[in-house]
Amino acid sequence: MQAHTSPIARRAGQYGISLIEALIALLVLSLGMLAIVRVQSHLRLGAEVARERTEAVRLAQQALETQRAYAAVAASGATRSWAGITSTTTSIDAASGYATNAGYTLSAEITNAASLAAKHASVTVSWTDRAGDAQRVELDTVIAAHDPAYGGALAIAPAAATARGAFARSALVPLLAKDFGNGTSALKPTGAGSVAFVFDNLSGHVSARCAGSGAATSTDELTLAGLTGCVAVDGVLLSGHVRFSQATPPDAARGNDAPPAFGIALALSGGVYGSAAECGSEGVQTATGDRYASYHCLVIPRADGRWSGRSTLVPSGWTIGTGANDRRVCRYTADLDRNGSIDANDEHPAEYRNVDRPLANQNFLVVKGSEACPAAAMTAQHQP
Repeated sequence: MQAHTSPIARRAGQYGISLIEALIALLVLSLGMLAIVRVQSHLRLGAEVARERTEAVRLAQQALETQRAYAAVAASGATRSWAGITSTTTSIDAASGYATNAGYTLSAEITNAASLAAKHASVTVSWTDRAGDAQRVELDTVIAAHDPAYGGALAIAPAAATARGAFARSALVPLLAKDFGNGTSALKPTGAGSVAFVFDNLSGHVSARCAGSGAATSTDELTLAGLTGCVAVDGVLLSGHVRFSQATPPDAARGNDAPPAFGIALALSGGVYGSAAECGSEGVQTATGDRYASYHCLVIPRADGRWSGRSTLVPSGWTIGTGANDRRVCRYTADLDRNGSIDANDEHPAEYRNVDRPLANQNFLVVKGSEACPAAAMTAQHQP
């Protein structure tokens, strides 16, 4: 005979299995909750350490800036001095009046530089986090022995002050201009011409245009008595150098080919001008064999004292283009204010806008028409 299990016994066995499954599920859920709590605890600890590290960096930076804020180089009584910057150790916690959850120890190690008038400063901020682990940040810098009076002199300099260049003149007066010793200088934009520009040595502005300097007279031979046909003006100068290179690739660092004949044209825009810009160019060869051309343009600004426009090279006996027998004009340029674009007048843009002062070193490089303007040498295509 075959044995039979009653339905009641089968249901009792099934009930026991369900209870085991429930207990296993509860165990898995409990382990998961414990894991979540542990992760949360690690996250909180990480957040606290990050906050404490940020505070430690701020304390180290503050200590360095305090060391830099000296009022004298040599030791001078109670005055904070560069000579008085020494190694120190400080506790920063609630007992010292600093509201913080952690107690910091700030150590500044100062050593004198071997060959410079400077000190090497290494600031370390250390502390123990909530988990009992040691933490630390370290900042290093060099503190030079510069007299703070120099910085103060720059801060209180007159707003209208102009930097001086050669011969105690404004740096905007061309270096080759003849100094007359009476506060003015003069320059012939073209050696073979008879026109001379007279500059005010303090501002660098053109104060007069003289038409009778003599074609056979060079700039260094000019005299006050020899300047005739002078008309007072209030003008500014646009000037620079033009270098030529037929090499492949172009010699962007130097460009020492003999300059061919060319002129400079400055097309004014953005308003009404009393006269057109007057430009002159001339080839130069130095005693060391360096060859280039210089150009100078006199601009009489608008009534608001500003001018806008675009300068271009005008070839004579050669062509500007992209062919192998043509030449390409590149302008030396740089993003001086680092705003991502060439837009300031000092940066030699493609077109000047509202210029209110003399502009110097607006230089060009002329290369083969089939060659690209060398970007590595900070040049940009200007013509064609």
